Amino acid sequence: MTVDVVALVVAGALLLGALAAAVVDAPRLPAAAVAVPGALLVAVLGFVGWSEAWDTVREVAPTVGFLVVILLLSDLADREGLFAWSAAVTARRAGRSPQGLLVRVVALSAVVTAVLSLDATVVLLTPVVLATAARMRVPARPHAYAAGHLSNSASLLMPVSNLTNLLAFAATGLTFLHFTALMAGPWVVAVLVEYLVLRRLFRADLRVEVGEPVRDVPPAPVLALVVVGLTVVGFGVASLTDVAPVWPALVGVLVLAGKQLARRTTRPLELLRAANLPFALFVFGLSVVVLALQVNGLERLLTAVLPSGDSLWALLGVAAVSAVLANVLNNLPATLALLPAAAVGGTPTLLAVLIGVNVGPNLTYVGSLANLLWRRVFAATGEPSPSAARFSLVGLATVPLTLVLATVALWAALQV
Repeated sequence: MTVDVVALVVAGALLLGALAAAVVDAPRLPAAAVAVPGALLVAVLGFVGWSEAWDTVREVAPTVGFLVVILLLSDLADREGLFAWSAAVTARRAGRSPQGLLVRVVALSAVVTAVLSLDATVVLLTPVVLATAARMRVPARPHAYAAGHLSNSASLLMPVSNLTNLLAFAATGLTFLHFTALMAGPWVVAVLVEYLVLRRLFRADLRVEVGEPVRDVPPAPVLALVVVGLTVVGFGVASLTDVAPVWPALVGVLVLAGKQLARRTTRPLELLRAANLPFALFVFGLSVVVLALQVNGLERLLTAVLPSGDSLWALLGVAAVSAVLANVLNNLPATLALLPAAAVGGTPTLLAVLIGVNVGPNLTYVGSLANLLWRRVFAATGEPSPSAARFSLVGLATVPLTLVLATVALWAALQV
C-alpha cells in the first residue's frame, strides 16, 4: 500500500470540514451536506474506487439502520415519560443528599447509555438531570458531568450502546452475549472510577444542602418500561439465533409508535425527525472519506503504530493510541480508521480499541459528537456550558485512570 500525499491532504481536509460542520450544526449547512459530497469527490478524483466506496456503504448500512431504530426507540420512550419518571425516582430516593443524587445519576446514566445508547443519555437524559438539579436547588455541575462522561465511558457494555461498538462488533466475531460478558468488567470499572473521581473533584458542590427535595413522582410509564426491557432481552435472544439485533428494537418501535400514533400524541413527521436521517447520511459519507485516508496510507501507518498481541501492555498501548486518535479525529472516524488495522490483531485488539475510543473522548470536546451535543444541551437549557479548558481538566482527572483500569479489566476477562 503506497502513500498518496495529495489524497491524504484532500481527504483529511474533507474530514475536518465534515467534523466542523457537525460541531457548528448550522441548519443551513448540515454535516451530511459536507460529508456526502466529500465522499463523492474522493471517488470522482480516484482516491477510492466506486466499487470500494459502495462496498463500504453496504458494510456500514446495517449499523446505521440500527442506529436509526435505536434513536426512534429512545425518542418514543421519552415521549412516554420514561426519562422524566426515572429522574424523579432518582431524585426522590436521594432525599436531601447531593452525594446520594450523584451516585443515582451515575447509575441511571450508565444504564440508559448501555441499553438505549449514548445519544439517549446526552439528548434526552441530560436536560432532565439539569432540570432536576435546578428543582432541588443544588449545583448542577457534578450531575451534568456524570451524565456527559458516562454517555461515553459507560457505552462499553453492549454492541448497541455506541455506534463505535456497532461498527466493530461484526469484526470481533463475538456473539452479542459474549461481547457483553467480556466488556462487563471494563464497564463496571469505568462507571466506578468516573463516580469516585467526579465525587472527589466536585466535593465542594456536593456539600451544598438540597434546597427542595423531590417528593412527587409521575406515574410509572409501564408500557415503555416493558418494551425497553423486552427489547434488551430480545437482543440476547437474537444473538443466540443469529437474528440481527435491529429486529427486536424495531418491534419495540412499532409497539410504542403504534400506540402514540393511534392516540395522536405524536405525528409521523416528529418520528421522522427523531430518526435523524441526516446523521445517517453523515455517517455514510464519513465512512467513504475515511476509506480514502485508509487506502492512501493511513491504514499502513496505523498497522505499524498499533501494538500487536494480547498481553496487558499491548492492550494498554492499543487503548492509548485509540484514545489519542479519538481526540485528534473524533471517535467515529477514529474507529472507522482503526478497524482494519485492529482486525489484524484479533478480538482482544478490537475490544481495546473500543475502550480507547469510548473512554478517551472525555478528554476534549472534539473527542466525540456526544460531547458536542452535551455542550449544546447547556445552551438549550440556559445553563452556562463548561469552557473547553475546564472540560479537559476534568477529563485529565478521569480519562487516564479509567482507561488503564478498564483495560486491565478487559485483559483479566480475556484470561478466563
